[in-house]
Amino acid sequence: MRTHEPDDYDCPFCRIQRGGHDEHNQPGDVVAVTDLAYARISPKWWPGNPGAALVIPRGHHENLYSIPTDVGHAVWDLTQRVAVAMRTAYDCEGTSTRQHNEPAGNQDVWHLHVHVFPRHGDDRLYEQHRSTRWVTAQEREPYADRLAGALGLPRTFA
Repeated sequence: MRTHEPDDYDCPFCRIQRGGHDEHNQPGDVVAVTDLAYARISPKWWPGNPGAALVIPRGHHENLYSIPTDVGHAVWDLTQRVAVAMRTAYDCEGTSTRQHNEPAGNQDVWHLHVHVFPRHGDDRLYEQHRSTRWVTAQEREPYADRLAGALGLPRTFA
């Protein structure tokens, strides 16, 4: 299987599970942990969609092509739970999901992840692709707390 991650890649999604943190990856960002997947608030937001989440397999799998079936099911099951909880926690009008593979597919972290966006009428999510911004841990925290509360799952890695 072809890989795009460099030999010395320090995966941020694996690092956060080991307790490694930086300004974009904080323990408080994690909203749910299951045996095979976890969800966290994204550190990068689109203008009309604050509080977007990422659902990530716990094992390191670069993309959709190589993920084992049981892990893929666990990621998708948690994606569904996050989307349902997001509608309640954020009082949004809908949700959108997307997942990218390889550079030409717009993948920029070499660990599979599914984006879950809260949607609001006329939020222009797909028109504002280049308007993303990194948000602080303090900006992410209230969204993480609300979403975690609606999910009711553990937030720490065992």
